[in-house]
Amino acid sequence: MLDPRIYRTSLMAVVVAVIVVAFSLENQQGAVGTTLPPEAFNGQTAYVDMRGLVHNFPSLRPGSNADGLLAGEVATALRKDGLAVSTSRATARTVDGTRTLTTVTGTMAGQSAGGSIVVVAHRDAAGPTTPADLSGTAVLLELAQVLAGETQERSVVLASTSGSAGAAGATQLARRLGTPVDAVIALGDMTSSKVRQPVIVPWSDGQQVAPPMLRNTVAAALGAQANLPPGSPGLVAQFSHLAFPLAVTEQGPFGRIGDPAVLLSMSGERAPAAGQLPSAARLAALGRTVQQTINALETAGSVPAPSAYLIWDSKVIPAWAVRLMVLALILPVLLTMVDGLARARRRGNPILRWLLWVLAGAVPFVLAVLVVLGAKVTGVLATPPPAPLGAGAMPLGGAGTAVIVLSAVVILGLLLVRRPLVAALARRPLGKPANAGAGAAVLLVLCAVALAIWVRNPFAAALLVPALHLWMWVLDPDIRIPRPLVALMVLVGIAPPVIVILYYSQSLGLSPVQIVWNGVLLIAGGYIGLLAAVQWSVVLGCLVSVISIAARRPRLHRSRPEQTPATVRGPATYAGPGSLGGTESALRR
Repeated sequence: MLDPRIYRTSLMAVVVAVIVVAFSLENQQGAVGTTLPPEAFNGQTAYVDMRGLVHNFPSLRPGSNADGLLAGEVATALRKDGLAVSTSRATARTVDGTRTLTTVTGTMAGQSAGGSIVVVAHRDAAGPTTPADLSGTAVLLELAQVLAGETQERSVVLASTSGSAGAAGATQLARRLGTPVDAVIALGDMTSSKVRQPVIVPWSDGQQVAPPMLRNTVAAALGAQANLPPGSPGLVAQFSHLAFPLAVTEQGPFGRIGDPAVLLSMSGERAPAAGQLPSAARLAALGRTVQQTINALETAGSVPAPSAYLIWDSKVIPAWAVRLMVLALILPVLLTMVDGLARARRRGNPILRWLLWVLAGAVPFVLAVLVVLGAKVTGVLATPPPAPLGAGAMPLGGAGTAVIVLSAVVILGLLLVRRPLVAALARRPLGKPANAGAGAAVLLVLCAVALAIWVRNPFAAALLVPALHLWMWVLDPDIRIPRPLVALMVLVGIAPPVIVILYYSQSLGLSPVQIVWNGVLLIAGGYIGLLAAVQWSVVLGCLVSVISIAARRPRLHRSRPEQTPATVRGPATYAGPGSLGGTESALRR
């Protein structure tokens, strides 16, 4: 069915794309330096304030009375330090349902008319209040006292938000900031003695990543004041966040709307671990890190906007180069598929019936998505925030378990009856799936959905490239492949998405059940749109079809060499021994 010559010729596009990507590599923009030492930050005072806040507010659920009282205290403290304070209230979806959240901002006006530097700290806690939960607020209050005695070139905005799980308060703040924003520094866990990398988190809720200039400036300050490495995410982490953007911390909403933003946290992307001992020295060091970053940025030029890029060997690979490379990798399979589809039709293999069979494999997954959405509409599931959530933010209860079980039953049940249903719709038996028509239909759908995903997100489409190149040979019945090798090719094809899932499981501390539950919450909250859910349901349907075809491929039997019976005389034209003379019997004759 498939012509390897077309495939080999099309690989020349990949060679050209590799050359273009090699010439697209750029140097990172370095850190911005400053000559002003951050000695004014009093870490001991901030530590005492943090302990006092934890004692006075043992519970700080988002939108609660205690949360409102603490917002009032923060506003009073900022106003006392001479900042222009404003308070806003708005309803938002949190892990506790719809709540009214209070956002407090204090602005220290700068001398220039440029953009502002925003420092954000949340003041709520999903569970009992810990020092790590309020360490950012303590640093924020101490920064207000420091900035009150200095003259700023750029305006500095200190913001206290709520609804940290789901970043509801940060989302509200990002939408209402009227002035141009040069940089956003979100404060997370500032006091834990244990370090979990990366300390500087640049991800957003979209395909935007904080610019290298901002990341390197904060990293330089962190190294100088805390003697800590920032943590350099590898290619797996970068691809995972760009293919499936999941930022569970408060810098995420700012990056999504185009503001350069990073998170500074000792716990990295996770929530602070229970039982972490607070460190006054660590709090002081990170507080000075924030002050040094502000001092450096206020006299620097404009900070570039966030964008999609990869860092490899200290070089920046722009998003357009990745998009070109992924398209070049899809092209050989696409051209080979078109030729193979034409060959299958010329041989009289049915295509439409098998195309219906492939798409029917996606229907159970689409219906499972509709089950989740129906559970949200009917109130069976509480509506979660429209943002990714960390481990334990919304526990899995009885309703969540019922929705997951019902979705699994729908998927398994419909997959079992898929074949007879398609045969009934086609009004004729399908036959064995290991044929040229079925293989061409699967490859057609897989190429189409890969291109559709590539249009929206080339990093997500790159996860399908190994499956395209390996499964096309599995789907060809004319190519004899040993069954162990077929199984290996199928597994390698699904390896990239599985690696992404395992990465998030490790980085966010999610168990297998929590991974499924978080997927349900992302669909119910609307973070994963219906179009994206349908596209990946089609990918899963193609996977089911590939497994069905691979399981029914004919076995390879070792052919034994044919044994010809031994003859005495040999060929018919051979007269036998002695016929040419020279033997004793011939001499006697």
